[in-house]
Amino acid sequence: MSDVVMETNFSDVKLLRRGKVRDVYEVDDHLLIVATDRVSAFDVVLPNGIPDKGKVLTQISIYWFNQMKDIIDNHIVATNVKDYPKILHKYEDILEGRSMFVKKASPMPVECIVRGYLSGSGWKEYKDKGMVCGIKLPKGLVESSRLDEPIFTPSTKAEEGHDINISFDEMKKIVGDELADRMKDVSLKVYKKGREIAEEKGIIIADTKMEFGIYENKLILIDELLTPDSSRFWSIKDYQPCKGQDSFDKQIVRDYLLTLDWNQTYPGPMLPDDIVAKTAARYREILEILTR
Repeated sequence: MSDVVMETNFSDVKLLRRGKVRDVYEVDDHLLIVATDRVSAFDVVLPNGIPDKGKVLTQISIYWFNQMKDIIDNHIVATNVKDYPKILHKYEDILEGRSMFVKKASPMPVECIVRGYLSGSGWKEYKDKGMVCGIKLPKGLVESSRLDEPIFTPSTKAEEGHDINISFDEMKKIVGDELADRMKDVSLKVYKKGREIAEEKGIIIADTKMEFGIYENKLILIDELLTPDSSRFWSIKDYQPCKGQDSFDKQIVRDYLLTLDWNQTYPGPMLPDDIVAKTAARYREILEILTR
């Protein structure tokens, strides 16, 4: 296994922020986004990471951004370090494969979630209220049910803790009617196209979260797209409604942590080698399936 990149430190490049996974730098009027191998669970970044996780997330995002160009533009300027500004060339060993040089867009203050199947917080809310984010759904649905039509369920962006699901009307109050309508329309188109492509490869995209920004007065896709960290991927051949599904993501990590006597606050526990190896293999597997 390759070395784990938990943190980047480029002394001559301005660090804007460290997220749970990504380190973001400012380079002139552009951004450099570096996906590290950090892994978070229950909103806690764990002390050890998953080898090459950042590379997997970056390569999957690049694949999907390219697939969606006919629907909407995205923030990518370059993905090959030799095409980056010269100041970054000396960091090629770290950056190659796990970074994107991107437009500096103004991020929209809501996240756009599309659900094609009933899972996670959507399933929980449906059980309680028969609806998800104010959208009434048919009676009799079960966990992991495929929805007749995908639904758009935006959320707020929380700096800390969990994002909060909101209704489409609430989203309109935040970003305005015109932008809300455009973001909803694009989100559904991106999800449907992604779902069709993935299904041909034996994968269900149960739901996904995407982010938008404004660049030169135009709405574009930013951040990551249809990755295991922003989406639920299930195997078509293993899919069985009425229960939770095995996901191509860090579910192995979550399941392990739930066996521990840990209160889900900092500091998180170290992951054992076998859990790290299994999770790394799972990430690599979905990269190979989706991009082959």
